[in-house]
Amino acid sequence: MSNPNVLTEESPSVQAHLQIMQGVINRMAANSTASKTWCITIVSAILVLVADKSKPEYAFIALLPILLFLALDSYYLALEKAFRDSYNEFIGKLHEQRICSEDLYSVVAKGNMTNHQIAALKSFSVWGFYVCLGVMVYLAKELVL
Repeated sequence: MSNPNVLTEESPSVQAHLQIMQGVINRMAANSTASKTWCITIVSAILVLVADKSKPEYAFIALLPILLFLALDSYYLALEKAFRDSYNEFIGKLHEQRICSEDLYSVVAKGNMTNHQIAALKSFSVWGFYVCLGVMVYLAKELVL
C-alpha cells in the first residue's frame, strides 16, 4: 500500500508546480524573442529617420538599442537557463523521491546568474543575431545612406 503523503508525478501539487515552472521558462523564451523583434523595429526606425534627414553620420546611433537589447536578451536567456536548472533539479528530486513540501512553494532561479549571462552572450542566438544587425547598420551607413 502506498503512502498518501509521498509526492509523486501524479500529485496535483507537483503537477501545478511543474506547470508554473514551465510557464516561467516559456515567458523568458518569449521575452527573448520579443527583445529581438523590438530591436529590429527600433533599429529600422532609426535608420529610416537618419535616411530621411540625409544624415548618414548618425546611423551609428542605431548601435545603442542593439547594445541595450543584447544585454536584455542575454538576461532573459540567462533567466531561462536558471529556471530550467531549477526545473531539472526538482525533477531529479522527484525521481529520487526526495521532494518535500517546501520544494513546491519555491520558484527560484538556480545557479550563478553572472555565469548564465556570460554563457548566454556566447550563444549564437545572441551574438550571431546582434553582430549581424550591427554589421547591417554599418553596411547601411556605408553603402545605402
